[in-house]
Amino acid sequence: MTLQQLIYFLAVARTRSFTRAAEQSHVAQPSLSKQIHALENELGADLFTRSPGNIALTPPGEALLPVAERIMSDVDNARLEVQELAGLRRGRVRVGATPSLCTSVFADILRRFHDAYPGIDLVVQESGSRDLTRDLIRGELDLALVIASPRRAESALASTPILQESLLLAEPAGSIPAAPAFPITGLADRPLVMFRSGYDLREVTLTACQQAGFRPTFAVEGGEMDAVLRFVEAGLGPAIVPSMVLGGHPGLRGTPLSPPLRRTVALAHRGDTVLTHAAAAFRTVLLDFLSTAALPVGVDLATN
Repeated sequence: MTLQQLIYFLAVARTRSFTRAAEQSHVAQPSLSKQIHALENELGADLFTRSPGNIALTPPGEALLPVAERIMSDVDNARLEVQELAGLRRGRVRVGATPSLCTSVFADILRRFHDAYPGIDLVVQESGSRDLTRDLIRGELDLALVIASPRRAESALASTPILQESLLLAEPAGSIPAAPAFPITGLADRPLVMFRSGYDLREVTLTACQQAGFRPTFAVEGGEMDAVLRFVEAGLGPAIVPSMVLGGHPGLRGTPLSPPLRRTVALAHRGDTVLTHAAAAFRTVLLDFLSTAALPVGVDLATN
């Protein structure tokens, strides 16, 4: 098995066409087909079903696809690592963060890293923790800030808790008198603005309500972070949100919940790989920034 064969395999899997795969790979189609056949002979299984106008992955092809993607991602990382070691002063960091972090401290961390390492390209992905975890395992990200959970602790990731954050009930400022805390049971008769499926905040909210003995109702659901905050501002209902996202929304007030809800933010990467120099530098900058920055109210450094 060669890297070139895997490149051709991924091209066919992506395009579902030997002709288009050959064009994108800048190789004659007979040469590409010959390499695919050689790979299939070595593996002892057909990787594609072949019929006019219908090229599809076989079960062995489906099994090879994520492995090939990880191999090619690791090869790309190795190339960048060698370039860094050769003193070319360039590289790339692919880093992910949840929407609540992207709207708060993450931008300042990116600015500090860019100032320190202007020759290193930053590729940022904003998504939920489930999606970020999946992309880390696939090798599509180097690092990600995710919400720690027992489920992800069992995955193929190495993670370091870095922040602990309070979750607050967000409401329009002045809608009701301020209070030191709001009982979760008080949400039983208040329809909520709810995040889309896949958000950790949705799971945390539903679990807290269930533990309090009721099933919440929704005024509206399916939003991303910015949409949820805007819906709350419009008076559609309250939402449970991280404390750090309220700093840029003066029209909202956050009230602690009773019993209190908190979550832990962790910095994660694949446990079976060594960070590139660029990714390790980003990790150092991030940790140094958090150790010296004035964190928002309700946010503290995690204690390991």
